[in-house]
Amino acid sequence: MALVDEVRMDRSAISVVATRTPSDAKEFWRTRTMEERLAALELTRQILNAYDPDTTRFQRVLEVTHCP
Repeated sequence: MALVDEVRMDRSAISVVATRTPSDAKEFWRTRTMEERLAALELTRQILNAYDPDTTRFQRVLEVTHCP
């Protein structure tokens, strides 16, 4: 199962700010554990690359052989 399927967004925590507003993202991520940071990084990677574990496997090739 993809990490994207396990994570749900808390829409009550979203706020809209001007792009000129200084961000406190650095302070937020410094308070998180290394595991939480890596999980967020992996989630971002999966979203940006449109990761789908069902389609990332090797393609199976079926070959029919005839025995004499």
